[in-house]
Amino acid sequence: MKKYSWIAPTLYIIFLMLPIYWLLNMSFKTTNEILGTFTLWPQHFTFENYIKIFTDPTWYNGYFNSISYVVLNTVISVSVALPAAYAFSRYRFLGDKHLFFWLLTNRMAPPAVFALPFFQLYSAVGLFDTTLAVALAHALFNVPLAVWILEGFMSGVPKELDETAYVDGYSFWRFFTRIFIPAIIAGIGVAAFFCFMFSWVELLLAKTLTSVAAKPIAATMTRTASTSGYELGLLAAAGSLTIIPGAFVIYFVRNYIARGFALGRV
Repeated sequence: MKKYSWIAPTLYIIFLMLPIYWLLNMSFKTTNEILGTFTLWPQHFTFENYIKIFTDPTWYNGYFNSISYVVLNTVISVSVALPAAYAFSRYRFLGDKHLFFWLLTNRMAPPAVFALPFFQLYSAVGLFDTTLAVALAHALFNVPLAVWILEGFMSGVPKELDETAYVDGYSFWRFFTRIFIPAIIAGIGVAAFFCFMFSWVELLLAKTLTSVAAKPIAATMTRTASTSGYELGLLAAAGSLTIIPGAFVIYFVRNYIARGFALGRV
């Protein structure tokens, strides 16, 4: 029986990889071939879809804008969450547990609730259509999640480490940056991963808060239509390229993702 145990995992992996393969398959076809025939591989292999993406400013600027606000959001969210998570993990104060839970409930709100308020606020202060606007909007959702994850990792570090460092003459910030952060570097990686992925795949706020200068790639893809309909091959090529940043990040934090899902408590 054991010699057939590989069948189920193999079929499951094939099932998961099939949409990705089909996306890649479509990206090397023309739209006419996609609509006209059903084939498991391109009959007339073409790189025109990828060439257009890398030569058309509308497309490659969309990728640059998306990566810019995603990286900015990740840096802001993790930087803000680190001291907050440390306070929750090391100190006890009135209402700390209720405040800690309330932080996570902010993450549960749908982005659509905040789209109009953010639009009016950023238009009034001159932040509309900037990567900073999207990064700050996403931070509303990512900071609570990052605090929750990092607190779990920090709680796993013995408090004796703090006391020993203070006895040795370390100031708080010197201890925090040189000793404590390296001790929870895996947690920082997991928190950064979740912040990155939410910001990378979120579309509503990114589309609402940008217009031309900072338009992300996801918004560009939703507007790619000609007189004959959507350019399916071009959209497939763009979709294939959007997978790369997420796969790149997952590769570096793959050993810690399971622990992140458990909020650092495994």
